[in-house]
Amino acid sequence: MSDPVIIVGAPRSGTNMLRDVLSALTGFATWDCDEINLIWKHGNIGVPHDELTAEDARPEVATYLRKAFADFGRKHRADVVVEKTCATSLRVGFVAAALPDARYVFIRRDGIDATASAIKRWNAPFDLRYTLKKVRYVPARDFPVHFASFVGKKVKQLRTGTAGIADGQTKVETWWGPRPHDFRELMQQHTLEEAAFIQWQRCVERSREDFNSLPDDRMIEVVYEDFVKDPDAGLREILGFLGRDDAYDPTATKNVRNSSVGKGRATLGSDVTARLDAIGHDTLAALGYA
Repeated sequence: MSDPVIIVGAPRSGTNMLRDVLSALTGFATWDCDEINLIWKHGNIGVPHDELTAEDARPEVATYLRKAFADFGRKHRADVVVEKTCATSLRVGFVAAALPDARYVFIRRDGIDATASAIKRWNAPFDLRYTLKKVRYVPARDFPVHFASFVGKKVKQLRTGTAGIADGQTKVETWWGPRPHDFRELMQQHTLEEAAFIQWQRCVERSREDFNSLPDDRMIEVVYEDFVKDPDAGLREILGFLGRDDAYDPTATKNVRNSSVGKGRATLGSDVTARLDAIGHDTLAALGYA
């Protein structure tokens, strides 16, 4: 039986990097697509947001998710199944109820750096190869609903002229990434840069709240800025937490770079940074970023 390891983090906070590092190790495996949010939402497809709770992990939902992880582990002969979906940062309690044996690697990054990076992804042009990889893991009976939602989003982007737009001052016309319960109101009330920052803030705050209810030995917290500064030490610490010291491989971190630290703040400039800080100062300060 494979051990599930769930990487939790807001968008553009190093979750992809960490997944790639861990899945490069012998005995570790992960899905060959960016995220499996549509698997996580199976059984709760009618919930328009990602803030699922333990009550949403009904027996049939938990059984489905456990089977998905077990089948994947057997297929790939993996000792550890690594999974990264950013929306999980809004539903750790749900995942803990569905996968009671899972352990978590929570990675956090300066919210303003993460916001600057997320803005570039928000209205990104259609990528067929990326989309087809994710489609392979859509539960069959959920496909019509997800397809209709996807087409509707792309049509709206084309109609409003926001496809490919990365101007943080523009209004949000379609949502990208983890959906808080009030994401529709956030779209109406905020610019893209504000919505992306609030998304980061909600993901981090909800994750920290849910982790408070789990035993300490279920979660390790990783600071992005520290990890990219010394990825070798960071990897060793994570493997120690997982009890997998023997899996260490120095080549797993060969592509980790620290060039993005502080880049987002510089790109956004002092005026935007000050405005975002005013929105989420308490959260930034609690994490040492203010």
